[in-house]
Amino acid sequence: MAPTVEIAIPTTSLSQNTPQHTLYHITLRLPLRSFAVTKRYSDFSTFHATLISQTNAQPPVSLPAKSWFTNTVTNERLREERRLGLQDYLRAINESPDARWRSSPVWRAFLNLPTAAVSAASTTTNTAARLHATITDPGNGVNSAINDPTLWLDFFRNMKSHLHDARLALSRRDQETMPQKQHESSAQAKSNLVRAASMISTLEEGLVNLSGRGQSSKNDSATASLGEGELRRRKDLLINARKEKDGLENLLHAMAAKSQLDNAVASVKDKDALLKAGGASAAGNGRRAPAKSGRVLGKETERTRELDNQGVLQLQKQVMQDQDASVEELMKVIIRQKELGIAIHDELEVQNELLKLADEDTDRLQAKLDIGKKRIGKIS
Repeated sequence: MAPTVEIAIPTTSLSQNTPQHTLYHITLRLPLRSFAVTKRYSDFSTFHATLISQTNAQPPVSLPAKSWFTNTVTNERLREERRLGLQDYLRAINESPDARWRSSPVWRAFLNLPTAAVSAASTTTNTAARLHATITDPGNGVNSAINDPTLWLDFFRNMKSHLHDARLALSRRDQETMPQKQHESSAQAKSNLVRAASMISTLEEGLVNLSGRGQSSKNDSATASLGEGELRRRKDLLINARKEKDGLENLLHAMAAKSQLDNAVASVKDKDALLKAGGASAAGNGRRAPAKSGRVLGKETERTRELDNQGVLQLQKQVMQDQDASVEELMKVIIRQKELGIAIHDELEVQNELLKLADEDTDRLQAKLDIGKKRIGKIS
């Protein structure tokens, strides 16, 4: 059976910090995605020792030996030989019929592999399907919690794609003119937003597990933990995603309200047209048309002309609420200005007292100078 993960070390580089060391860039290709990790030789040495302690067996190929008389930073030939040796070392473990090394937790942690990629390596069927199910929807699997940092990122990218689809659906909804098409776009956007909200909750639970505080992380020794910096970064990603989701939901509700308002306006126009048609028919038959009822208080504006009484009332309430909010904001500004004025007044009083003290000191000093001049005059 072909290996689930394809491993290669195509390139190396030298670190920028001092002292310099060689970095080996490991590329991994899974059935649905590819990524890379960077390791140094000391990482391989630690991994090799941990792998032997966990499996109680030597890997199929030995780790390239450490050189004591030269180093890979200055010796390019040695660097290339070690790159090939480390690549053969990883490939031998990955392609070995014995899966004990690939099933160890240190193998997954060293290569940042999702849990499904390791477990699928020991099976014979449905490898790509199981990996796809775990990466795209771990909540439907046997283990609903996300305990792998790489799997968390895959799930986050899938959630972002749902938000992107919702945004596209709302854009189509705004461009459609037929009510049926608008309803279909709105339903698609709502479905994606509901799915995204559920995935955000799953991601938040996954962060708790990855921080080492969740129940699943206590019961699962293979659960990986993230550092404080990475946890903060991922929490910020979730906060921004939730804000984006809330903004799209508000936009969807605003579009629905606008559609209802447009329908109400269209209904008013249809009623006016029927009344005009009825009046013309009555005039043609010699009967007097009934007087058209309407609003007579105040003056019509562009905003109220197309609304019925209920719509005008709702508009008036909205305007009053906006005015109340503006007054509250203005009140906050005035209170702040008053506080600043009081503070400036107190400061001016303090400065005036200081100036008075300075004047008194100046007078005392001038008096002493006068006395000194008189004494100097007497002596001379």
